[in-house]
Amino acid sequence: ITLERLEHLARLLDTALVIPGTNFRFGADAIIGLVPGIGDIVTTAISAYVVIEARRLGAPRHLIARMIGNVALDGVIGAVPLVGDVFDAMWRGNVRNIRMLRRYLERQGAV
Repeated sequence: ITLERLEHLARLLDTALVIPGTNFRFGADAIIGLVPGIGDIVTTAISAYVVIEARRLGAPRHLIARMIGNVALDGVIGAVPLVGDVFDAMWRGNVRNIRMLRRYLERQGAV
């Protein structure tokens, strides 16, 4: 049930909303990131929570390292005004992380 909860959180952060008349999806990460300073800190903390949960599910260190890299990239570039906001809407680091975690767990027979 934890993986399902993490998938839901990743969708909420990265792809929950769609611009009407297009197929362009974005999530709360892009919106919260618009708040100067604190917005990117909040979304990076939520993304870090996803990584912590992945570790609790038994993800190996190399996978955790890749997930941390995605979170760090999102946090650093996301903090750049304007460019970071566009990056947040397009990068979808949380969805990437959950996809990697799901693949790992499926290979292990845990899902």
